Amino acid sequence: MSLPDFLALIRIALVPVIMAFTRSDQVENALGIAAALFAVAAFTDFLDGYVARRTTGGTTLGAFLDTTADKILVTGTLFALVSIDRVSIWPAVIIVFREFAVMALRGVVAERGGLIRPSTWGKMKALAQFTAIFWAFLRFPETWGPWYFDQWLMLLAVIATVGSAWGYLSAFWYAVRDDEGPAVSVEVDSEGHRFIVPSAEPHEADSDVE
Repeated sequence: MSLPDFLALIRIALVPVIMAFTRSDQVENALGIAAALFAVAAFTDFLDGYVARRTTGGTTLGAFLDTTADKILVTGTLFALVSIDRVSIWPAVIIVFREFAVMALRGVVAERGGLIRPSTWGKMKALAQFTAIFWAFLRFPETWGPWYFDQWLMLLAVIATVGSAWGYLSAFWYAVRDDEGPAVSVEVDSEGHRFIVPSAEPHEADSDVE
């Protein structure tokens, strides 16, 4: 098993532990412990991408594990926070829907022999989500206007989430609109420009964030 695959499995294994501490009323400073564990899990996401970019090759299993681990981490943690009223239901639903919708779009393109590579927006989205979730655990007691600091961060995470989804949606449409077209890889930069190149085998470095 490669190191990136192992890190993805650690991320998945940490999710139920984070959720348990989030909902616990028996452990002193349980939310602080949950925040620390979440920070470790989020760090493994960036670490496995770093390792994958500096190693040759990559596997379909590795790409699947990485993206699946991210979805499980964000989804499980968000809904645990919703259950204790630290996060409102509407940003959680938007973020979770986007995560699995993009995963489905990438799957359709992959079946056609193509690959939609992650964009700069996707990397910003991941950072925004992780930051907002972390501070939701450690909520400052003072509000900034009508909301707490972490709620403003969650709003920014939602904006980044929706913005990155638009780039993937346009790339998906470009990739599949011609039923007889060749297999392609569609790269989307931070400005939404599409770059079409021949499809290649999935590489873990291309799937660290989406």
